[in-house]
Amino acid sequence: MRDYSNALSFYQQAIEICRNILSPIHPDLASVYNNIGLTYDNMEEYAKALSYHEKAIEIRQKLLPLNEHSLATSYNNIGRVYYKMEEYIKALSFHEEALDIRKKILPSNHLDLAASYNNIGSVYESMGDYAKAILFYEQDLAICEVSLPSTHPDLATSYNNIASAYAKTGDYSKSLLRHEKALHIRKQILPSNHPDLAQSYNNIGTVYNSMGQYSKAFSFYEQTLEICQKSLPSNHPDLATSYNNIGLLCTNMGEHSKAICYLKKALEIQENVQFPNHSALATSYNNIGLAYLSLKEYLTALSYLQKALDMQEKVINSNPNYLSASYNNIGLVYEDMKEYREALFYYEKALEIKTKVLTPVHPDLIAFNGKIGVLYKNIGEYLKAVSYLQCAFKIVEQLELSNMPNLDLYREALEFVKTKL
Repeated sequence: MRDYSNALSFYQQAIEICRNILSPIHPDLASVYNNIGLTYDNMEEYAKALSYHEKAIEIRQKLLPLNEHSLATSYNNIGRVYYKMEEYIKALSFHEEALDIRKKILPSNHLDLAASYNNIGSVYESMGDYAKAILFYEQDLAICEVSLPSTHPDLATSYNNIASAYAKTGDYSKSLLRHEKALHIRKQILPSNHPDLAQSYNNIGTVYNSMGQYSKAFSFYEQTLEICQKSLPSNHPDLATSYNNIGLLCTNMGEHSKAICYLKKALEIQENVQFPNHSALATSYNNIGLAYLSLKEYLTALSYLQKALDMQEKVINSNPNYLSASYNNIGLVYEDMKEYREALFYYEKALEIKTKVLTPVHPDLIAFNGKIGVLYKNIGEYLKAVSYLQCAFKIVEQLELSNMPNLDLYREALEFVKTKL
């Protein structure tokens, strides 16, 4: 039962009582502020959440050294809000504050310490620094393996998180091993139709999809879909996600008409829920548009992709990564149509957004700079081509990457345009 407005009403009454009978720096008042912050966090009203968490911190800082554990909790909560707002540098700062306190006051195998390592790992993963993410996830996992029973659900979650990071580095064997450990735990403790079990099947399917082992991926995705169909209402967003993943897999298998069928099932659910998730809707429009692109049905593709872009542009506080993806996808269509200047317009819009929200050496910037450089080479604007391609390889060198897709293409393009200058 999630009656947030009712909860807030009671918390406000609690504040009035606390203010009347307690000191302005009483720990109970800080606890109420903290609870209101958590409630607004759950409601995705992040500015209000931060405001109340900051009130809690202000009191807890004045109570030091007696209340260090609660202060660490407040730092952690603010870090979590900034993480959801995708302000990763701020999130990292607060999570590190929480970790520093917990290292001082807790034993080395305490689960709150594990939570801090996990939170910092999540931030680094979102920033694209997968090596650091894995380092922190490993520390979280080491504590969980010592401090939790071998079948504890939080241990499964730890395996799941580190598996996700390994998959993003392309180390699929390590990713699979940990996803399988998570699945093994969940099979022992959960009913056969539990959503967490569906999540594990989905994650393993996604790794096999990335490895190009599509038949295995399809098998795991089918198990995910079967659980979702049995355990969820017909309009549940997780069911839409399952249809969507199978649709994307069909696209990878070259079965584009079949893909569109699954993707439209996902879209139908998302369009008919009581409170539509505009980001999810835009993602479905994007996915269907890309499937039509694969069929070379360019006008239909552009129609869906433009719907996605229009939706993202209208949403207040739209996720910049989704907006960037929409520009990028329209660019893909124009590139395939060999309308390179149109493609460049959309690619550069996408890169402009990515540059604002990502760290300067994020792996995603390699692909954007690389393909823009190649297109400028194709239209004979060699100075611009060199600039973008050199930017791509500067990031490659800083991250010490060697297995990124299309690196050979970018390298050949750079060598060619240098001969033209």
